[in-house]
Formats: sequence, C-alpha cells, structure tokens
Amino acid sequence: MPLSQPTDSSIPPSLPRLKTFAHLIRLSNQTGTLLLLFPTLWSLVLASKGWPSATLLLIFVAGSFIMRSAGVIMNDLADRSFDGQVERTRHRPLVSGQLRPKQALGLLVLLLLGATGLLWFLNPLTWALAPVALVLAALYPFCKRFLHIPQLILGVAFGWGGVMAWAAERNELETGTWLLFAATVCWAIVYDTIYAIQDKEDDLKIGVKSSAILFGSYTWLGVGLAACFMLLFLSLAGEVSHLGAGYFLGLLLISILIGYQVVLLRSEITSQQALRLFKQHCWVGALVLIGILLGVH
Repeated sequence: MPLSQPTDSSIPPSLPRLKTFAHLIRLSNQTGTLLLLFPTLWSLVLASKGWPSATLLLIFVAGSFIMRSAGVIMNDLADRSFDGQVERTRHRPLVSGQLRPKQALGLLVLLLLGATGLLWFLNPLTWALAPVALVLAALYPFCKRFLHIPQLILGVAFGWGGVMAWAAERNELETGTWLLFAATVCWAIVYDTIYAIQDKEDDLKIGVKSSAILFGSYTWLGVGLAACFMLLFLSLAGEVSHLGAGYFLGLLLISILIGYQVVLLRSEITSQQALRLFKQHCWVGALVLIGILLGVH
C-alpha cells in the first residue's frame, strides 16, 4: 500500500502562526535592520579606533534586529487603517486579518523586554539614552499624519542608535558622535525619500505626507541636497577623528553612487526602480564602515 500523503491536519498549527509573526516583523527582508545597524557600527568602530569589543558588537547587532522588528510592529499597529488602501501594504498580517492587534502587541512587548535585557550589559549613560530611542520609535509611525518630512524623524531614530553605541564604547558623547548622528539623519532623508516614491500615488489619495510628495518633481534636488549634507557631516567626522585617506576614498565612491541615483531621479522611475535604488543604500552604509576601518589603521 502506498504511503499516505501529508495533509494540512498533519502540520502543527503553530507553524502557520510562526510564519505570520515572521511576516509581521519582515524577517525575510532585513534591509531596514542593516540601515539601522550601520550607523551604530560606524560609531562603535570610530569610538573604539577600530577595535570594538565582541560583546558590544553582539549587543548592538542583536539590539538593531530587535528594535527594527519592534518598530515595524508599532508602524503596522499605527497604520492599519491606511495599509489596506496601499497596494504595497494591503497584505500585511494586521490588515489581512491573519493576526489580531493584541497578538502583535504581545510580540512587541516580548521584543521590548529583550531590548531592555540587553541594556543591563551596558553603562549607565547608555541606560539614560535608551528611553529616547523608544519614544522616537513610537512617535515615528504617526509623523506622516502631520509632518511633511517624516523621514526626518526616522533619521533621528536611526541616528540615536549610533549615539547609544558611542556612549557604550566611550562612556561620553563627543563631537564625532553628533557629526555621525547628523550624517545619519541626512542619509535617512536620502534613502527613505526614494523608498516613499513607491507609495506616492496611494499616499496622495489617502492624505498622508512624505518627502517624496513634498519635493514632487524636485525629488532629485531634495535627495541631492540631503546627500551633500550627509557627505559634509561624514567628512567633518573624518577630520575631527583624524581618519586616513582610505576613509575619504570611501566617501568619494559614495558620492558617485548617490550622484548616479540623483541623475536617475530627474526622470520618472517605477516602484521597482525605487526599491532597487533604496536597497543600494546598504552598500553606502558598508562603504562608510569600511572607510572608517581603513582610516583608523
């Protein structure tokens, strides 16, 4: 007799639920985690002159994953009345009914408890800075309702991870801290404006705000100016930290890459092109990190 084929009833009920939770935190797409992680690594490596401890590296890698996962849950809870009206987001678990809000809240609490646990391994200055990160993460999802450049708050939230990383390494905040922070804010305006192009038409219908809508046909100029300020702040960070030529070579490569993106943005681009340009910013973060490593040695 042939072996019977497995049926749906043979699949543990926990597996579909786990897959839904994985979808909720975008487990299969970690671009956002990398964009949050890179500024913390810039700060750790620069503050330690190229030799951060393995413990701090592990804490901030884990913390970036946890806080990005928590952030997207906060975003989905705040935006579930909007997401169903946007083509790109209408299949998210909270909108489609695969998860209830209280289930998402339960996972959010677990993630925040995990992030709190990581703080116990850090110094008191980093503890004092941590509540700001939570407030920023909770505030950002609502900014698109009243702020024409919500990407600014995203940049502040992502940059704060770098501030905490510097504090964890040096137990003080210095000029280099704030220069990297300012660069991160400008960088977020660059890549998240490009990302927002995907939803521009839907956002206009719904009435939510974004820098892609604000800049309109001058999106290329807004992105270009933000990139110039990003590169200026990164250059100043290199100067005050006495980094070598390898660092500034990395900034030159970044200017070429973003310059190419700005040229493309002078014409209408598709959602798929916008997503591709957005993902290229992982290379920007990596180039800054490699440049810092080369510059301190």
